[in-house]
Amino acid sequence: MGVPTLGCDCRVCSSVDPNDRRTRPSVMIAYSGHVVLIDTTPDFHAQAIREHITRVDAVLYTHSHADHILGLDDLRPLSFRHEKGSVPLYANAATARDIRGVFKYVFDRDPDYATLAKVHLEELDGAVELFGARFEPVDVVHGRQTIVGYRFGAAAYLTDFSEIPEKSKSRLRGLDILFLDALRHRPHPTHSNVENSLRLVDELKPKRAFFTHISHDLPHQETNASLPANVRLAHDGLRLDFEI
Repeated sequence: MGVPTLGCDCRVCSSVDPNDRRTRPSVMIAYSGHVVLIDTTPDFHAQAIREHITRVDAVLYTHSHADHILGLDDLRPLSFRHEKGSVPLYANAATARDIRGVFKYVFDRDPDYATLAKVHLEELDGAVELFGARFEPVDVVHGRQTIVGYRFGAAAYLTDFSEIPEKSKSRLRGLDILFLDALRHRPHPTHSNVENSLRLVDELKPKRAFFTHISHDLPHQETNASLPANVRLAHDGLRLDFEI
C-alpha cells in the first residue's frame, strides 16, 4: 500500500526518517547504455523523476497485482522516443492476459489515438536475452498462485512470495545480491516475513541480501540494527553495483 499508509498515524507512518517513506517496489537495471525495469508500480512516475530515468528499453513483470503493473501507462513519453518504435514488455501467460485486460485500450489500439503507449507484450517461455544480459524467470509461490522473480547475472529479485520451491532455490545459491520479500515480522498468508527471509539467507548464502515489499510494521533504522551485517532493508533510491 506504500508507506506512509493512507489513514495511518503509526510511528513508521509518522516517521521523519526518509527511509521510512516507501513507494511500491520495483527495480531498474542499467547496463551498457540500456535500462530494464522489473515491474511498473503505481508510483513509477515519481520514481522515474527521482532517479532521472530518461529511457526504458524493456520491462519484465513478476505478476499482475495492482502494485506491480499500474504504472504501465506512465511509460508513454519514454516509449515515444524508443529507437525501435515499441518497448517490449515480458510476462508469463497469466500475467500477460491480465495486463491486456487491465490496459485493453493500449493493446486494442485505436489507430487514430496517437498518444497511446508504444509497447508490446511478449510471453515469457524461459530465459530472455536483453542487450547482452540474460534474465531468467524463477518461479515462486505467492499465496495460491505461482508468479516469477528474476535472476540476472550475480543478482536476483524475488518480491511477493510466501514460499520458494526447491527447484527454484537451486538457481539462487551463492549470489552476490539477493532481494527477498519481507513484509513484516508476523506471518502472512501470501508474503514472506523477516524471520522466514532470514532463514532463506542462511540457506542460500548470498553475499548481500536486501529485504523489500516492506509494510509499515518495520521501522528502517531499528530493523536494520537487528539484522546480520550482510542483510539490510531496501529503501527508495538504493543503488548497487554488481556483475550482470
